[in-house]
Amino acid sequence: MDPIHIIGGGLAGSEAAWQIAEQGVPVILHEMRGVKKTDAHHTDGLAEMVCSNSFRSDDYENNAVGLLHEEMRRMNSLIMAAAERNKVPAGSALAVDRDAFSEDVTKTLEAHPLVTIEREEIAGLPPKEWDNVIVATGPLTSPALSEAVLELCGEDGLAFFDAIAPIVYKDSINFDKAWYQSRYDKGDGADYINLPMSKEQYDEFITDLNEGEKTDFKEWEEKTPYFEGCMPIEVMAERGPETLRFGPMKPVGLQSPHTDEPHHAVVQLRQDNKLGTLYNIVGFQTKLKYGEQQRIFRKIPGLEDAKFARLGGLHRNTFINSPLVLDGLMRMKADTRLRFAGQMTGVEGYVESAAMGLICGRFAATERKGGTPIAPPETTAFGALINHITGGADAKTFQPMNVNFGLFPPFEHRVKKKERKPAMSKRALEDLASWMENL
Repeated sequence: MDPIHIIGGGLAGSEAAWQIAEQGVPVILHEMRGVKKTDAHHTDGLAEMVCSNSFRSDDYENNAVGLLHEEMRRMNSLIMAAAERNKVPAGSALAVDRDAFSEDVTKTLEAHPLVTIEREEIAGLPPKEWDNVIVATGPLTSPALSEAVLELCGEDGLAFFDAIAPIVYKDSINFDKAWYQSRYDKGDGADYINLPMSKEQYDEFITDLNEGEKTDFKEWEEKTPYFEGCMPIEVMAERGPETLRFGPMKPVGLQSPHTDEPHHAVVQLRQDNKLGTLYNIVGFQTKLKYGEQQRIFRKIPGLEDAKFARLGGLHRNTFINSPLVLDGLMRMKADTRLRFAGQMTGVEGYVESAAMGLICGRFAATERKGGTPIAPPETTAFGALINHITGGADAKTFQPMNVNFGLFPPFEHRVKKKERKPAMSKRALEDLASWMENL
């Protein structure tokens, strides 16, 4: 049997490779890291997580991304299995030790007898003899391939900016001011490190963010939007002095054991590795210059002597206008041997990207074995996402989208508001089970 080719070894490409191989079909995974670096990755490992170590909520009854977690688990997801093996405390969310997670995925794929990993850049469109290809190169697609794809689909490249949050060493945090607690004591109740701010400290922090020196954009980048779910903290501050107090720095559900006084704002840090030696500052994605980050963030109570394992940054992501150029099975209309998966399709988030890799892998394997792929029902998280990016969204205003219950079809009968999300999740899992029986 001829192999299926996958270009890109991120979360989507890795998941696609696993799904194809598990269906008994050989797969060749082409990854350029190891030969050529990107602007955001730090290692050559497969499925490296760049911006965050969080897969967000794991509550499948009340949260759409939690439902997507559950659907992926039921479809033998490599990414979800590796996340479970390498998770770190994060309240009701699922977060991982990102290095151990990447190493786990890499070793699992390297050990699979039907998976071949080739370290090389695919410059331009893949050879014509590759008749079944998944392009999962992510937002940091090499220029040569990106230009070839855009020329083929006849669309201008769409883009947005993602920002990266800094990481600090735990042993440099001052616990005379910091304390462990999850908001409202969720999860194990003490999954985050908290740093309190008075009104005066918060006001000075906002002033510093507004006046701090930022990374300059190139002329061609100036009109590129930010993704709302990964907004730089200083851009949020520009929207108003109270914005952060109602966002990542909200003080509700938290109280320091060091004082009975209420907090005006609270900075939270989430564990970044299993050893518990590294913590990332939640919501502190930034385009501040490195020197400014250290100066401003060390004014936060508890971070006066902070040592940074990584400072924040900004990178430009490219995606395609999927509603115009992809069909309902994630194939490019102009060349149906090419499927697209991951963030390049206009889904946003690690989970959503991996999910599109999973479903593309299943589609491609079914075709290779002589079958006809069938898209999952729109009532499932998988189906809702696919429907959105392949036709449900307005192509004129298409922007990256996280999975959310607003993408799911409403019930034909009346359901009470407080019961709606659990009911949608129950319907989704039942419909997913029926669909899987007919694969």
